[in-house]
Amino acid sequence: MDARPLQPGEVTDRNLALELVRVTEAAALAASRWIGLGKKNEADGAAVEAMRKAFDQVAIEGTVVIGEGEMDEAPMLYIGEQVGTKSGPKVDIAVDPLEGTTLCAKNMPGAIATIAMADHGAMLHAPDIYMDKIAVGPGYPKNVVDLDAPVDQNILALAKAKGVKPEAITAMILDRPRHADIIAAVRKVGGAVSLISDGDVAGVIHTAEPDKTGIDIYLGIGGAPEGVLAAAALRCIGGQMQARLIIDTDEKRERAAKMGIKDPRKKYQIENMVRGDCLFAATGVTDGRMLRGVRFGNGMIETETVVMRSASGTVRRIIAEHRKLDKF
Repeated sequence: MDARPLQPGEVTDRNLALELVRVTEAAALAASRWIGLGKKNEADGAAVEAMRKAFDQVAIEGTVVIGEGEMDEAPMLYIGEQVGTKSGPKVDIAVDPLEGTTLCAKNMPGAIATIAMADHGAMLHAPDIYMDKIAVGPGYPKNVVDLDAPVDQNILALAKAKGVKPEAITAMILDRPRHADIIAAVRKVGGAVSLISDGDVAGVIHTAEPDKTGIDIYLGIGGAPEGVLAAAALRCIGGQMQARLIIDTDEKRERAAKMGIKDPRKKYQIENMVRGDCLFAATGVTDGRMLRGVRFGNGMIETETVVMRSASGTVRRIIAEHRKLDKF
């Protein structure tokens, strides 16, 4: 069958959301065998291999646009690799088979396996460089915060929009020396800071459910590929995100140009990063605020996955009990 563009609503009709859940479950279960063993590369490799194998059963003609690196850097799930049965709609895929490799290796909270899928040509082809990001969840006026505004102004604006004092706002930020000024600015205006050591896809998504996670805003510089994955999740639930690639060397400018980026200083809105209909799925590897990690029982393994659809705005949480363990 010839591949064709994904039509509006077709993601739901073809039940591809559940197929993506199976893919992230496979990656999470493979990575979970390495929790706490101090071997992040082995954990990542297991997740990558399991995710790639699971894609063989998905009825799509998929192209990896955010993956494990260039073709000469990664044996599978590399940028440009074709995945799926090639008998379904033509789509773009963004993957992070194990976001938080160090979290998994050290048995720390928040490691996840994650995927986003959108119409072919609808995702930003972000090189593996840094990206400056700001994100908030749904329910706020458009552009309530701005990437180029001072940190204190963004905290005050968000507090006003939420109808609370700045002291009731919590920002999630990667714990890096480069963020010292941002952290200080949040605290100076009265806001609280929740620091994470890794995992800024999950960090951004935490803003989607502040009542559950306690996180109102995400700030700071992290990976660009992770930014695109997070943008897909927020697109599904109506959150807001702005970002700018950190292109500060000739080598990075050359890489960005090869991926079709014409303006290295462009400020991306969420709809510039992921356009049209999209799906997002993530399965917990280790326990976190957003998802429970993989749990081993007597003859059974339990996983928790969140799957989101932009067409419907639906967010589903799937707790699965896996008993035929040989399939993994």
